[in-house]
Amino acid sequence: MNLAPQCIAVIPCHNEATSIAAVVTSVRQYLGAVLVVDDGSSDDTALRATQSGAEVLRMPQCQGKGASLRQGFRKALSMGFWNALTLDGDGQHLATDIPGFLKIRAGSQAGLIVGNRMGCPTPMPFLRRVTNRFMSRTLSLATGKQIPDTQCGFRMIQLENAFIERLSANRYEAESDQILAAMELDWDISFVPATCVYGTEASGIRPFPDTVRWLKWLFAARHRLSRIRSMRSKSGKTTLPVPRQASLQS
Repeated sequence: MNLAPQCIAVIPCHNEATSIAAVVTSVRQYLGAVLVVDDGSSDDTALRATQSGAEVLRMPQCQGKGASLRQGFRKALSMGFWNALTLDGDGQHLATDIPGFLKIRAGSQAGLIVGNRMGCPTPMPFLRRVTNRFMSRTLSLATGKQIPDTQCGFRMIQLENAFIERLSANRYEAESDQILAAMELDWDISFVPATCVYGTEASGIRPFPDTVRWLKWLFAARHRLSRIRSMRSKSGKTTLPVPRQASLQS
């Protein structure tokens, strides 16, 4: 089954004018539709994305990666797409890995397919590697499911309103928030090897403050985690109510 026509790439961006054109061009070799969510950029990100053939959704001010993804998912659904492939706009993710996501999606029931960088993490900056391993191990213990890479933004998602409504994190907790949402819907979650390229450009990730923010998010999600563990220990229960959780601010 060829799923490429049913899938749209959703790329959240903030001031990625130097890289976004190359990212869009490379992705369009595998997917016909690309949606760039310009998160209040002050440079030419939107213009260069449009010139490269992407649909652009502009947000008037920076609201964070998680907020951009939610808006992108809603837009993709309104365009008639039922699958979204998310990746970063800085060129860190390689479009050559896209066929691996499509193959797993076509051959399994996985509603969430996450890129796994930890099979060969050596290129990853040391602090980010330590931070990612800590978050992955902590969330694995909290959910009772082995999660090798919680934070990779390169992933494929089955688009449903029930999934989007469960998302509330606005910053880099968004990737972990998506994993919890998928578990609440009792989706199968798969992982596929993903290669990442780390250049000399400054990263928007700040290991210490973002880890503290992530831990606060995890604490706020404790009731969701409890329900997920309970659901996983029982049979016949497939979904949970949308959690009443305050949105994290940017």
